[in-house]
Amino acid sequence: MGQRGRKKGASGEQSRALLLSIAAKEFAHKGFYETKVSSIVKQANLSQPSFYLYFDSKEALFGELVDLFREELSDLTTKSRLEPGIEYSSLANRISNGLAAIFRFFVEEPDLARIGFFIADEADDIKHTLASQIKDNLTFEQQQGYFRPNIDMAIVAESLVGAIERLTISKLLQGQKSPEILANEIVTLFLNGIMIHHGCSTQ
Repeated sequence: MGQRGRKKGASGEQSRALLLSIAAKEFAHKGFYETKVSSIVKQANLSQPSFYLYFDSKEALFGELVDLFREELSDLTTKSRLEPGIEYSSLANRISNGLAAIFRFFVEEPDLARIGFFIADEADDIKHTLASQIKDNLTFEQQQGYFRPNIDMAIVAESLVGAIERLTISKLLQGQKSPEILANEIVTLFLNGIMIHHGCSTQ
């Protein structure tokens, strides 16, 4: 296949994908420094020289995994923005669906999620970018009249990223909550709070 054209055909594509998959698991569970190229190629039933047909180095392989995570997360966040004209009655469900899509990605690719969101040196930058994207989405949605105009959406965005980060580790990847249930609970909390409203309208 290759990115660099050295290896072509389905077998090359499959070998490269296999190396990425095995490496993701190794990095996620052992960390970058404890992961060895020799272990990755052994599990893939490939020779060590063949590794370098696909990747320049262990660092390059790790960087590609980080980039894969970053790109997919960014794409899902972009897609979660609410368009104008949504009925208020379906608003919570639409927001939950966008958040659940992110959580499903984490569940489907738990090793990639651990690498990109927690292990990589770039993890803080990825979360900063996520918060910025969420803030932009929320500000646009606020301008559409979905949310109160006096709310600082930067605070909401940072709080959401904190919730996503912590609950991914403590609930989602532990299998204690499904993506849909966890998303619904977070959205209910952010939209309705925790106080009982005795028929009073909130300002």
